[in-house]
Amino acid sequence: MKVLSFSIRSCCVILTLCLLQWSGLYGQTEKPTAQPRGKTSFQIADPWDARYDVRADIVMVYGINDAGGRFEARVKGWRDKGYNVQFMTGSAWGQYKDYFLGQYDGKQHFDEGQTMKNGEIIWHGHNVPYIVPTQNYLGYLKTHIKRAIDAGVTAVYLEEPEFWARAGYSAAFKKEWLDYYKFPWQPQDSSAEATYLSSKLKYHLYYRALDSLFSYAKRYSRSKGREVSCYVPTHSLVNYSSWQIVSPEASLASLKSVDGYIAQVWTGTSREPVYYDGVKKERVFENAFLEYGSMVSMTAPTHRKIFLLTDPIEDRKRSWDDYKRNYEATFTAELMYPSVTSYEVMPWPSRIYLGKFQVEGEKEKQPIPVDYATQVQIMINALQQMPSSSNKVSGSGGIGVLLSNSMMFQRFPTHDGYEDPQLSNFYGMALPLLEEGVPVETVHMENLTYPATLKNIKVLIMSYANMKPPSSQTHRYLAAWVKHGGRLIYYGRDDDPFQSVREWWNTDGAHNKTPSEDLFKQLGIEYKPGKEVYTAGKGQIWVIRKDPKELVMQKKGGAGLLDVVQTAYKNTALHKKELIRQNYFTLNRGNYIVAAVLADGPSQKPLILKGHFVRLYDPDLPVVQKITLQPGMQALLYDLDKITGHTPQVIAVAGRVYDSLWQAEKNLYTCQVKGPVGTVNSMRIRMKNAPKGIQLKDKNGKTVPPKKTEWDAASSTLLLKFDHQDGGVYLQIQL
Repeated sequence: MKVLSFSIRSCCVILTLCLLQWSGLYGQTEKPTAQPRGKTSFQIADPWDARYDVRADIVMVYGINDAGGRFEARVKGWRDKGYNVQFMTGSAWGQYKDYFLGQYDGKQHFDEGQTMKNGEIIWHGHNVPYIVPTQNYLGYLKTHIKRAIDAGVTAVYLEEPEFWARAGYSAAFKKEWLDYYKFPWQPQDSSAEATYLSSKLKYHLYYRALDSLFSYAKRYSRSKGREVSCYVPTHSLVNYSSWQIVSPEASLASLKSVDGYIAQVWTGTSREPVYYDGVKKERVFENAFLEYGSMVSMTAPTHRKIFLLTDPIEDRKRSWDDYKRNYEATFTAELMYPSVTSYEVMPWPSRIYLGKFQVEGEKEKQPIPVDYATQVQIMINALQQMPSSSNKVSGSGGIGVLLSNSMMFQRFPTHDGYEDPQLSNFYGMALPLLEEGVPVETVHMENLTYPATLKNIKVLIMSYANMKPPSSQTHRYLAAWVKHGGRLIYYGRDDDPFQSVREWWNTDGAHNKTPSEDLFKQLGIEYKPGKEVYTAGKGQIWVIRKDPKELVMQKKGGAGLLDVVQTAYKNTALHKKELIRQNYFTLNRGNYIVAAVLADGPSQKPLILKGHFVRLYDPDLPVVQKITLQPGMQALLYDLDKITGHTPQVIAVAGRVYDSLWQAEKNLYTCQVKGPVGTVNSMRIRMKNAPKGIQLKDKNGKTVPPKKTEWDAASSTLLLKFDHQDGGVYLQIQL
């Protein structure tokens, strides 16, 4: 490395040569160049401020019932800065004190709060209850949607349609029960059937709510000569099932008024401890991989749009090293899905850049460290540039685990002593494969009507220990897939108390003791105790009488699953390949390389990558020729060997580049860089030779002193650091 230095005379010469270019750039900061309008976003309840302006495409202005036109002022303020402004609010909770206190219609509505058996209401952090979404409440939310559309937003987001499994005892819920089932309410703790029926109703209520609210948003926006998009920001089915929450999830894709989702996955959801090999602990990367996967597979067959979310800071009190390490883990996991190119880059940037946090080892609350803030901005810009790719994650693809929304219905309370600790009946089918380097997919029952759902699945693993089929149609689709050559592996003792709830498999003339009996009939096989392998058409079925939780809660419990999957995978008519086992995942996306080494993989060998890379999980953006990733580590790399030509190119930047211009006849490169004021920009630029001069100016033409300028001759790249400025920094490089 060689630190650049310039004489006063050479700087003056360059200043004279470039004066014309600079004079034409001053004063243009409030008119940003046209940019992609829908790739990146963030949500925020605050007005625009240069200190947390992260320069995404979309801002989702959060909340609406602030008085005196302040919502409209927030919308206008962000729009004036070049943003595509949209609207987000909670669907099950929010800043809705006026509704509960009677200011909306003259009546208090605390009887609509989600209530537990002991009579206590479940409260959200904003000091308002989680709510039973009654028709009256939906009318109230429609007034908010109308106001947002009148303010000119281009989309409406109703986040987190959540009904807690432990709730269901309020007067409002009892009334909804009677209206829906036409027989008196049953306390959900009285039987497994009552629990199942209670959860189905909770599911229905938020399905109905979003159908009503989004249909209204579409109708009203069309009456104004516009068309707003409608999205559901939601946790994954995996997380909701784990945290004992009921939400409509996959079924929402059947609504014409739903345009897509935000997958709300971050350290807080992914660090939920899970069992594997008999050990319960946090497995953040693996859990995030499955969470994002369940959201991607939920939307892909329906062609709905999806944004993937990450958050640099977790809600719980941890160290900055913990925040950084797990942010990298979740960030790496989201990049493992190359068909997705839209991201919510963070929630609440004002909290991240201006907030102070109680962290481990510190008496006083601490702001985000300077280097970490820079790294976060580098990662955000990488999302802005991240291309889609037809490449696949390394490992044996085409192996899936079947999910259903009914996985949320059996979580609370438990009955007859049957337990499913930490959702182990799901993880038992997934983690033994994932920890061996198999990029296991998830498949949603609710999507089986779409041909694309099972198109690339070769081996499918399922159980009715953790969920139940929504209809007999599910089995017809599964049977057809098997008979055309699919391999189905069924795990389960079929002895949990939910097997006998009154449902389609044992009512209206059907007399099956368990739903699997109907599945086997549809497959045309006769189950015999002790016999595991069956044939149906061109396909095969394995029936293994173990609950999947046994595969992760017991030491070496997953070995049998791996053996069966190996046999099924190798015997698939489509390819006849051995199952690849490894302790890492890698993926190439354009010029980016994404890599993760599993902490509990089949070996403790490091993953070694050789080439010419820029490390993006490092605020100094070092250029390296060899990367060694130990188990438990992840990396995002920029592959310099894929660059062609000698035109100056920004490889990475802790901000966003505008007005990039290369004037070959003058050997002059200019651009504008914007990022949160108060943070440090770090950028690496590829160019044909070392620069002869560098100038940095703010919007008033005042020189911005560089914090670091360093030329790396081996990679032909320049590292440049400087403080972000209000209105951006104008960069000019003379070659």
